[in-house]
Amino acid sequence: MSNLSNRRRSKSEDSLDVSEGAAKASGVAYLGKVFSAHTTGPDGQEGHHIHQHIGKPSSIEEKDTPRPPIISTSSSSSTSSKSKRKFHEKRRVVFIFGAFLGLFLTIGYSTYYNPSIKNEIDKIVRIDRFNDFFEDWKDWKDILPVGLQSILSEQLGQKDDALQYSPDSFSVGRRLAATMNLTSEYNVLLVPGVISTGIESWGVSTEGDCPSISHFRKRLWGSFYMLRTMVLDKKCWLKHIMLDPVTGLDPHNIKMRAAQGFEAADYFMVGYWIWNKILQNLAVIGYGPNTMQVASYDWRLAFLDLEKRDGYFSKIKSQIEVTKNLNGKKSIIVGHSMGAQISYYFLKWVEAENYGGGGPNWVNDHIEAFVDISGSTLGTPKTIPALLSGEMKDTVQLNALAVYGLEQFFSRKERVDLLRTFGGIAGMLPKGGSTIWGDLERAPDDDISDYSEDVEGAIKKNNDSFGNFIRHKKKDGTVSNFTIEQSIDMLLDESPNWYKERVEHQYSYGIAKTKEELERNNKDHSKFSNPLEAALPNAPDMKIFCFYGVGKPTERAYNYVDADSQTGLHKVIDPDAETPVYLGDGDGTVSLLAHTMCHEWKKGSESRYNPSGIPVTIVEIMNEPDRYDIRGGAKTADHVDILGSAELNELVLRVAAGVGDGIEDHYVSNLRYIAEKMAI
Repeated sequence: MSNLSNRRRSKSEDSLDVSEGAAKASGVAYLGKVFSAHTTGPDGQEGHHIHQHIGKPSSIEEKDTPRPPIISTSSSSSTSSKSKRKFHEKRRVVFIFGAFLGLFLTIGYSTYYNPSIKNEIDKIVRIDRFNDFFEDWKDWKDILPVGLQSILSEQLGQKDDALQYSPDSFSVGRRLAATMNLTSEYNVLLVPGVISTGIESWGVSTEGDCPSISHFRKRLWGSFYMLRTMVLDKKCWLKHIMLDPVTGLDPHNIKMRAAQGFEAADYFMVGYWIWNKILQNLAVIGYGPNTMQVASYDWRLAFLDLEKRDGYFSKIKSQIEVTKNLNGKKSIIVGHSMGAQISYYFLKWVEAENYGGGGPNWVNDHIEAFVDISGSTLGTPKTIPALLSGEMKDTVQLNALAVYGLEQFFSRKERVDLLRTFGGIAGMLPKGGSTIWGDLERAPDDDISDYSEDVEGAIKKNNDSFGNFIRHKKKDGTVSNFTIEQSIDMLLDESPNWYKERVEHQYSYGIAKTKEELERNNKDHSKFSNPLEAALPNAPDMKIFCFYGVGKPTERAYNYVDADSQTGLHKVIDPDAETPVYLGDGDGTVSLLAHTMCHEWKKGSESRYNPSGIPVTIVEIMNEPDRYDIRGGAKTADHVDILGSAELNELVLRVAAGVGDGIEDHYVSNLRYIAEKMAI
């Protein structure tokens, strides 16, 4: 009787298990379909891909007709089912095998260079047979992830003199200190790029529904506190981060200031480094707070307003003078992205009579070198769509659901309004007009080199030109085309008067054709940020180094359509176009042509923009990211991640240590040939 009862109970439990399993499987299938539907893009491809991998487990992949219940005939049926798995598929076997393999490799690596242990084990195992295996190390190590390469290199005692591409902290500095005996030589001033500096609140107002005192000394830009406030209290975050549209300075009862010290730009937020790798490696060769500074700044401000509100350029001048008085050494200025433009602006500002007042010899007497890292010296094209419609390639490529969510949180109109209050962003608008960026017929970078198929984009396929920068398709079907120069004019015409007036007061985007014009521009602050309208200072003893990345697809031209009235914008990027965004060469952010000025300067005194013949060294770094490193690893040339590149860190350390003369020009792209043909 008891056996019969147990048998019935067993059948009942098995049936229940099957029913529950079927219900769960059906639920997974339903959730998979819902998830697939909500992640499908306009063409249906993305959602279909996710639907295949997530929405349909193989056990329920067929039809929705219910399966007959599988009734177990004995309580050991589950055990017999498990035993059907192949021996090598069992988790216990895999675990044991992995443990033995790990132990074996550990013993092999640790004993190979330990004679005492090796002699003992050699009595049992012929360790010398490892020799043939490790002799081929250099041949097979390149297929491994960079991080694993560095670990194995240490274990195997590899001491290559060549550049070891390790992204590990301090590794470049340690190697150069050991192999080249590098030590600190010149004072170093690091100038961060746009959005790289943290910005914190110093307001103490208790008025209104967004009192500043509750955010006192909190970073509202460049921290997790920024993200929390942005999500939970968007209105107050916008009120604090936006500048006054009329003055371009602080709004009423708001006081936001750039964070100071090394912490201002070493990390954007916890875990996401910016300058930290360079700081670490400089520290290894002897640098510290007395010989190295970070010139953080409020990148939202127009360049001249940095001095007007914060005395920024006066502080830089004083810092450079003080450090020289203390140790008798000149300084090198290292600027990244917009920081390179800020640095150039300073070189012009500091010598000008009614500005820095340093005189024509100040730069030559105080600056050893200017290092331009991925500088937006001549601006970059993607600035225009950001200010015109608050979008770019990454926005357009989101699927429909993601775009909808982004629009609900931060609409394109809100993004445009925010960015236009930031006077500093307009400083990155492309300079040089059709001479640099092309006309409606052709652009200098239409015929790019063939080292990367991804960079080819759709231009060659369509027999089109990057010079046709904006193709605007109107509602009536007609199409209007605009060059970069015309696109800037269109942007200003469609902007409020306060924005147009501020941009025209602060910046210029043309080309000075004569030496006399360049001389006059030395007294005009609106020309200081444009090296095509303001020549290099009289500093024959100074050196210039241009280090920038190439080989990564970068925004270069756009297809636009008339915007819907509810957006509050005139036009937006056309998401339905065959190619909404055309891609050219660059580092993913700054277009290749933005570095044309380095090649013009390299002509020396033959160029009217380099009257004192300042020597220029150019190193192009090919983007070769490590697929296993989310930040690209030691060989990346991405616009931001290049600051962690082993090659870039070595170059900066060599300049700082006074051996920059040994750095040779290195070209990857054909920009030097393009620059030679330009009628600048």
